[in-house]
Amino acid sequence: MKKIARIILTPILVIILGAGGFLGWLTAVEYRPAPVEPAERGAPVDSTSLQPVQVDQPLTVLSWNIGYSGLGKYEDFFMDGGSKSKPSENDAVHGYLTGIRMTIEEQAPDLVLLQEVDSDSSRTYSIDERKHLDEGAGCTAYALNYSCPFVPVPWPPIGKVHSGLFTMTDGLTIDKAERIALPCPFSWPLRIANLKRCLLVSYLPVEDSDRQLVLVNLHLEAYDDGEGKIAQTNQLRDFIENEYAKGNYVIAGGDFNQVFPGSLEQYPNTHAENWEPGVLDEKLLPEGWTLAYDLTVPTCRLLNQPYDPSDTVGTQHYVIDGLILSPNVELKSVETLDKGFENSDHNPVKVEVVLNSDLHN
Repeated sequence: MKKIARIILTPILVIILGAGGFLGWLTAVEYRPAPVEPAERGAPVDSTSLQPVQVDQPLTVLSWNIGYSGLGKYEDFFMDGGSKSKPSENDAVHGYLTGIRMTIEEQAPDLVLLQEVDSDSSRTYSIDERKHLDEGAGCTAYALNYSCPFVPVPWPPIGKVHSGLFTMTDGLTIDKAERIALPCPFSWPLRIANLKRCLLVSYLPVEDSDRQLVLVNLHLEAYDDGEGKIAQTNQLRDFIENEYAKGNYVIAGGDFNQVFPGSLEQYPNTHAENWEPGVLDEKLLPEGWTLAYDLTVPTCRLLNQPYDPSDTVGTQHYVIDGLILSPNVELKSVETLDKGFENSDHNPVKVEVVLNSDLHN
């Protein structure tokens, strides 16, 4: 009986020790960013061509969650009711990435806020997506919000992930860029292989002024119980209000993972069993601030299956991407670009704004 017990218990003990060792290793190497860190910076080929932001002149901003160039129309995702964790081949990533870059080039925005940009991840075959997207005409800033040497889920596992927020300018200079940590709603052990959300804040000089344009790139919590989104949104609000109180212009944009006002009436959530976003409170900001979003085209789709626009029962849409503008930033237009979810599970949102010299806080 003792021999039988050893035969049965030995592999169980090996599995337990192996799992414990693996968790211990992940804990030891866990990504632990400081509350505030300098962001990774990139400079243009010709720095003499850089200009400050001009007041009273049109300025275009494009915000886009590019789904790490791995969530185009042929993909699904295991956390949304699908089964996959990455595209089946390297060529698919390059194809999505090429389409994303072409869209950005066609729109030619002055400022670009991108979310889910991989720099060295197994799920995107170790492609540094920044190099493919940066034309070298302006400044760039990058901040990791997901860094783990091995994400052990699902099967086959995601593996190594290094991904983050990427901000680009077209000929405009960035004086300083910082990574500002947001609260993480997960405890150990879920925390160790999970995202560490942040704000990527770029400070751009404004022509003939001691003010700055504070450009905030964001991607708030997705798969929490809702409290994480609320805490992160509150920190975002406090930060941008504080910057505006200094006399600065503020533009904050990205993936809020919360539906914008009125979008549930336009796109009812009929697949809440797979994933349900939060709800962005209209009373989030004081009077004078602007939520810039477009309800005519959805900004995001559910990844429970490859995209089929004719499948109105199986397909779920959301409006969870947009921008926040301080009272001294005037909104001229906002448009969600209908790209048919060809290269990402999100559509880009583009705004035209003016930094208004006549509006002072």
